[in-house]
Amino acid sequence: MFFRGDQLKKVFLKAKRDRFGIVASNVVFDSQIRGIVQGYAAQRSDGLFQMSSGAVKYAAGETKEINTGAQLISSMVKIIASQYKNSGVGLHIDHATPNYFDFVVYCIENDLVSSVMIDASKEDFEENIRISLEVVKVAHKHGVLVEGEIGYIKGTEDEIVSDTQLYTKPDEALEYVKRTGVDLFAASVGTNHGVTKGSKVTLKLDLIKEIDNLLIANNVETGIVLHGASGLTAKQQMDAINNGVIKINKDTHYQMDFARETQAYWEKEKDAILKPDSISEDDYVPDKKRFDPRKWILKSELAMQASVEELVQITGSTGKSILL
Repeated sequence: MFFRGDQLKKVFLKAKRDRFGIVASNVVFDSQIRGIVQGYAAQRSDGLFQMSSGAVKYAAGETKEINTGAQLISSMVKIIASQYKNSGVGLHIDHATPNYFDFVVYCIENDLVSSVMIDASKEDFEENIRISLEVVKVAHKHGVLVEGEIGYIKGTEDEIVSDTQLYTKPDEALEYVKRTGVDLFAASVGTNHGVTKGSKVTLKLDLIKEIDNLLIANNVETGIVLHGASGLTAKQQMDAINNGVIKINKDTHYQMDFARETQAYWEKEKDAILKPDSISEDDYVPDKKRFDPRKWILKSELAMQASVEELVQITGSTGKSILL
């Protein structure tokens, strides 16, 4: 089932109340959507799909027309998710920088998304608040949730690149949330975008807890989001949830699943399309049963499904869909 903003809000409220996390998964094409939604459904967990500026450009093809790409991804998510009644998913715009403001508004006004992230973290504090508030006013008018961020995360995520880490200051987090009214707050607490290993990440769990406690004490309790989480250990993720995180973003994880399974398949089955040296050109015939894209793409879809199921179990959302 596809969740619009009001239903997604219930998902996050339940996650915060019962201390579990929602796995948010970046997607670009239908194979990812199928594999991931099957994982959510198998675990009877709600989830969230995310599309970036790069994803919508890719989806549109050579025109890179972002509105068209967003329509395509939104349609795929809604149609594929409609087959499942024991779990629901929303669609989120991930890391939309201020230059994509008009795109964000387009997606909101055309009912393409359940939530959006405005990432003005590279702007000065007051400008970040001003831009975020503009998005909140438009989004809330249409029942769409908004995620905002201060501080920034090291690494590369689609078009977002940072060579340094700027940790979120709790007092600024409080002021930002109070003045903007965002529904979700992304804190920079030590994770990295891209390929990382949790053992090499210094995750400031005390900072997550400090921010969460401060927001609660000032009656602006807000769901905290953990970006750059693909390389974190199970314990790091569970500890983050226990300290206030309710949304954990995954992107690189699925790219690695897809690439790994594709490579494994073709290492084994390469003679289906490439002639072995031991066979003459006259005798060699490509094997359509094995080079059919559905054969190897399915392997990657199943790998992503398995990853989602494992992540859902780690974050504690198994069997906790609001539809049950």
